[in-house]
Amino acid sequence: MKKLYFIATLLYTTVCFGQTTLKTKAAQQAEQLKDKVIAWRRDFHANPELGNHETRTAGIIANHLKALGIEVKTGVAKTGVVGLLKGGKPGPVVALRADMDGLPIIERTPVPFASKIKSTYNNAEVGVMHACGHDTHVAILMGVAEILSGMKKELHGTVKFIFQPAEEGAPFGEEGGAELMIKEGVLESPKVDAIFGLHINAQTEVGKITYRPGGTMAAVNDMQIVVKGRQAHGAYPWSSVDPIVVSAQIINSLQTIVSRNINVTENAAVVTIGSIQGGNRSNIIPEQVTMLGTLRALSTGDEKTLIERVKTIATKTAEAAGATAEVKIPLSVRYPVTYNDPKLTEKMLPTLQATAGAANVLLRPAVTGAEDFSFFQEKIPGLFIFLGGMPKVQDPLKTAAHHTPDFYVDESGLTLGVKALCNLTLDYMAGK
Repeated sequence: MKKLYFIATLLYTTVCFGQTTLKTKAAQQAEQLKDKVIAWRRDFHANPELGNHETRTAGIIANHLKALGIEVKTGVAKTGVVGLLKGGKPGPVVALRADMDGLPIIERTPVPFASKIKSTYNNAEVGVMHACGHDTHVAILMGVAEILSGMKKELHGTVKFIFQPAEEGAPFGEEGGAELMIKEGVLESPKVDAIFGLHINAQTEVGKITYRPGGTMAAVNDMQIVVKGRQAHGAYPWSSVDPIVVSAQIINSLQTIVSRNINVTENAAVVTIGSIQGGNRSNIIPEQVTMLGTLRALSTGDEKTLIERVKTIATKTAEAAGATAEVKIPLSVRYPVTYNDPKLTEKMLPTLQATAGAANVLLRPAVTGAEDFSFFQEKIPGLFIFLGGMPKVQDPLKTAAHHTPDFYVDESGLTLGVKALCNLTLDYMAGK
């Protein structure tokens, strides 16, 4: 018995020592690849593509992976690319994900590689910009693929590289993103054991990584409320059932959901009406008003509460006024809570601390933004972290936010992202 224990201990120690050697090698190569990763990022930044249309981006990724000897599948969820790297030794299957799509925003940054690309979105000509940093995610994962493919024979397991389209949402009426990739089997053949992803953050200082176990980003549902009344001349409002007044009452009442139905000491929540359209003249009370909005929640229970309360408030308020309200939730988009598996997070925290330095790995508050990485986490344990992209000694309250024309990333932080994903993979394979 003692002999078996000794042999097992020796094998475990050997694997751990081997992984430490691989991590040292990975760190060295990440430094060597720094300029290459930045060049990739700048090329993608200058040539952004909207969701479900990332054909140029996908082509560059696929050619890179093939050149590394990685098995490649293209056209996944329309334009997605999946690479499979089978290690030389048995072990788990680890997935690493990067999103590829840009946003319909005209860029204003003064960098020489700023986007000049135009495209069509919702039947209108728009500028296209990587205003959320997905270009950095792709470049980082391409660097990780180059490093890990070079140590293929020494890997204790398999790595699946997932380059995902349409994280920001597919065009209206289309499927896309993580949800469609899962439908098409991206987590199968071979079955993935755990998935890791990262997001650059323009309000977090370069050199730092932030994380949160459990709910870290919100579930999101878009919604439509159509209020139908009775049309009348504006001079004779008593002849109408005014949908504009009813809509105003609904909007005001919706604001009580968060303050009166959600335990804000546990989780935040958001109910926002972002669009209201009704009528076309000053002296005509219209028949109908259409509102669009978004709901954000950090737990499935709160998500259910928001949906139920919006429907009740809208329909009953309209009914009380003699009108009707039709509520659609979701209208076209629903992402679940981005939920970091607590056990996986605890297991991999030492890896992040060793990579960035313990003082540079910070617990972050939950945020009400959303991420469709959450669809992967519904199926398997996943960890989603945030990578600093703000220049040092800047005020995060004054730096340009994500999804804005002035969004800016300090590229010196990309190397840490490469190291983090490499080390998460190697340590997970080692069973640490």
